This record gives sequence, structure tokens and C-alpha cells, in this order.
Amino acid sequence: MNMRIINVIIGREYMTRVKKKSFLLTTFLAPVFLAAMMILPTLIMLLAEDKGNEVAVIDESGIVMPYMESTEVITYSDFSSQAADSVKAHFGELGIDALVLVSPLDTVARTVSVAAYSSKPMSMDMKEAIQGRVNEAVENYRLESYDIDGLKQIMEEVSADVSVSTYTLQDDGEEKISSSEVYMFVSLIFSIIIYMFIAMFSGMVMQSVIEEKSSRVVEVLVSSVKATELMFGKIIGVACVALTQFFLWVVLTAVLVAGAGAIIGFDSLAGGAAAQTGQMEQMAQMTESLGVDAEVMAQSGMAVQPEMPSGDGEMAAVIQTLMDINYPLLLISFVIYFILGYLLYASLFAAIGSAVENEADTQQLQMPVTIPLLLAFFIAFYAFKAPDSQVVFWGSMIPFTSPIVMLARIPFGVPAWELAVSIALLVLTFAGIAYLSAKIYKIGILMFGKKTTFKDLYKWLKQK
Repeated sequence: MNMRIINVIIGREYMTRVKKKSFLLTTFLAPVFLAAMMILPTLIMLLAEDKGNEVAVIDESGIVMPYMESTEVITYSDFSSQAADSVKAHFGELGIDALVLVSPLDTVARTVSVAAYSSKPMSMDMKEAIQGRVNEAVENYRLESYDIDGLKQIMEEVSADVSVSTYTLQDDGEEKISSSEVYMFVSLIFSIIIYMFIAMFSGMVMQSVIEEKSSRVVEVLVSSVKATELMFGKIIGVACVALTQFFLWVVLTAVLVAGAGAIIGFDSLAGGAAAQTGQMEQMAQMTESLGVDAEVMAQSGMAVQPEMPSGDGEMAAVIQTLMDINYPLLLISFVIYFILGYLLYASLFAAIGSAVENEADTQQLQMPVTIPLLLAFFIAFYAFKAPDSQVVFWGSMIPFTSPIVMLARIPFGVPAWELAVSIALLVLTFAGIAYLSAKIYKIGILMFGKKTTFKDLYKWLKQK
């Protein structure tokens, strides 16, 4: 192959794509979206003000009202002397937002039933607040019914709320507090990004090949250059476009976040850290609903530190973990695995594009290629639960899944030899796939008028 010709093709492919409006729009709009995702939760928390809610309580049990203590969000008023129907009929005149009706005490079951009425659908926060007060009242009533001196105090002393802080032991024996949820979040983000990049830009190569073939432009091109030179030039050119877009996204997002921090104030952004922690807890709950056990994710060096307040401990762990992440290794690994993963799949997609005349014919041939890519994405989700399990380990070694799965494992720590073996296998597999794809591309790019099957591809591979 002539490298000078390949460089010309790379330059043509690169300049053609970076000048498109779609490239410019996605390059500049995506960082705005990413920065907004990082800043908006804090802004919403800073700007949103809780509206005071007036709640009327009709307590027919006689045990609940003493526990209905008002807060900044909800103010409870005792309406037990009034009829429920009368209060319901005069919501607006009384200036109340909700009515809580507590039934008479059931002395057998030692409980009450509660109904809440509001002029508009009640928020979950208000419902949970009311429910918590009522449960506390019923629990204390039941404790008092046992007529045991000091039972309430005994129960309070027996009740435990132990917070488990996780620590990572360094090679020199130093202990560093860490948060498994942060590692999970970083793994999730990088796995999604590399999956999207590989799928999107590999598909872009296939689409470009199909367009040139269907318009017969390729016949003119292959009369001047070799088909393999055209294929590799196109693949590398699109790779350069992808890397350009990725680095622009990183720089522009960092600039936007830094600018927002300067305008809003870094102290204000730091004040929203608790909200960010809550988001991570919600992410943990979401992954748990997918079958990922949050307790298992906290197995990397656990140490109990009961004297640390849970809120401060969680925040300290989040900040320390964010500071301890090896960002240079993560970014370098991302670039390496993206380039190799992209080259592997782009070679396959280029071969598929050369074998068909329109996108409708790609479905059958594309299925065996997209299945490993999707499988890698699902294994990456399992990596958050057990990054060193057999399934995840082999997923990070097999070249067709390693670009995504290994990126999910790296934040949790991966031995250097595993990275080296994984990359070496990926390079060797790409070389073999590129050779086979070039054979298909060379024949398929000039084939017209016949729908290609797997049998045809096999025949093309056997030709010398």
C-alpha cells in the first residue's frame, strides 16, 4: 500500500466531515449539554425554594397529634375539634393545603388508619413526612403498651445505624478513604461514551462506503487507488474526526464548567455536593434494580468508623475518591481502547458496507457484528458489581468486548499485565480482521445487482 495515497484519502475524508454542519452542531452543542448536566442540579438546588405547606390534622385517636411537629416545609394545625366534612368543604377559606384524618385507635391491632386529602395531587415528600410522623406515634404507643419501665430508652439504645466507610490500601500500606459509588459512576460514564463512539463512528464508515458505492463514485476512485488503500484511508480519516470531536468536547466542557463556577461561585457549587451525592445514591438504587447489589460494590477495603457522621463521611469519601482517580491512565486507556476498538469494528462495518448496495440490505450481515458490541455493554454493567469476576475478566480480554468492558474495570484497579495482554490481543485481532475485511472490500466494492449472503462472503475470503 502507498502511504502517500492513504494520507491523501485520510485528509479528504477528514476535511469533508469536519466541514459538515452536523459535525459543528454536535461538537459545540454536546459540551453545552454535558456541562448543563453537571451544573443544573446545583443551580436547581440553589434557586429552588420549598413552599410552606399548611396541613390540618383531625386526630380521632388521640395519640398522633403530639408527634405532628411543624417544620420549615410543613406546618401542622390541630383541627380535631372540627368535623372532617366541614374542613373538606372549606379548604380555600381555611388556607390549608391538605387535611390528614386519623381514625380512632384500634386497641386490638394497636394501630390507626390515615387518609390524606388535598386540593391537588400530594407530593411524595409530603406524604412520606406525614407517614413518618404517624408511624412514630404508633410505634411509641405500642412500646408504652408493654408497660416496661425504660423500654423506649432501651429500644433507642439497641437500635443501630452503623455507617461503613470503605478504604483502599496503597502499595506502601497507606489507607485512603474511597467511595465505590464514585467508581461505579465513572465506569458507567466511560463505558457509555466508548460504546456510543465505537457504534456511531463505525456505522459512519459503513454509511460512507454504501453512499460511494450506490452513487458509483467508488468506480472512479478505485481506478486511481487500490481498494484496500481507500478502505484504510476512510477508516483512519473517520477515526481522526472522532478523536478531534472527543478532545473538543473535553476542552469545551471543562471551559464551560469552569466559567459557570466563576460566575456562580465555586463555594456555591461545592454547596451542591450533597445533592450530587444524592444523585449517586439514586444511581446506586437504579443499578440495584438492574440486579447490581450495592453492598457487593462496597467490598474494596471496608473499615468501620462509627464516630464519623454519615453525611460528612460520604462527602469526604466522594471528594477523596474523585481526587484519587488516575485520570491520566483513564484518559490514555480510553484513547487506546477507542482507537483499537473503533479500528476493529470499523473494518467489519466497512466490509459489510462494501458487500451491499443500500442500508436496507445491511441488517442480516450486521447482526453478528452488533451482538458482541451489545454484549460488551451489558457485561460492563455487571462489572460494577464484580469487576474481578470471571465473566468480566474474560469480557475485558476478548477483543470484541474488551474496549468497553476494560474501561468499566479500570476505575476499580486493573493489574498492568492484564492491560498489556488485553491490548496485545486487541491489536492482533484487529490485524487479522483488517486483512479479512480488506479481501471482502476489494471484491464487494465493485459487485452490483446481487444481494450478498454469508455464503458469498465466505467465497470472497477464500479467493487469493
